Formats: sequence, C-alpha cells, structure tokens
Amino acid sequence: MAKIYTNENFPFPIVLELRRLGHDVLTSRDAGNDGRSVPDGEVLDYAISSGRVLLSLNRWDFKPLHKAKPNHCGMLLCSVDADFSAQAAKIHASLLSNPEMNGVLLNITRT
Repeated sequence: MAKIYTNENFPFPIVLELRRLGHDVLTSRDAGNDGRSVPDGEVLDYAISSGRVLLSLNRWDFKPLHKAKPNHCGMLLCSVDADFSAQAAKIHASLLSNPEMNGVLLNITRT
C-alpha cells in the first residue's frame, strides 16, 4: 500500500479509514508539524524527503508546486467532502489504479 503524508488541515476520519485499508499514513501532527503553519513548499519538501505521496485539501496552493517541483512522490489533491468514507474509498481506488505516483498529480473530487 501507499506511504502518504497529510498536511494539517486534512480530515482525520479519512486518515483513519486509509490506515484501516492498509495505507501507511503520516499526518503533520505525527511528524510534529501540527499548528506550526508550515509553508506549503516545506510541506511538499517533507513529503518528498520521507518518500510519501502528499494528500491535501489545499488544491490551489499545491497545483503550482506540482509544476515547480515535479520530482515529488505524487500528490492527491482533494475537494472538501463531508462523506469521509466515500472520499477515503476514492483515494484508495486512485492509489490502487496508480501504483507509480512519482511526479503524478491526481484530483479527488466529490460527486
């Protein structure tokens, strides 16, 4: 399964479901970065240095970083969705369909 890093605003119920599905999910809180207002570029650098796919709701901020730092380990950028189980299932399915995420940006939207 995928190694994932979530920034601080990502919903924890989705993290729990992804872990239940077998993914190795590291949150910003787990990494000691919670509440520090770490700039998005540094968030991406952390994901890269730890070999993790970045998972975020911050679509508009990370899309330009995808172009600026294309050698990342992958990005899954999500729209806000209150159906946490459905969003976790979409993320899981996207990761299974794209096992090689290096340099790939995927958008996860609600339906």
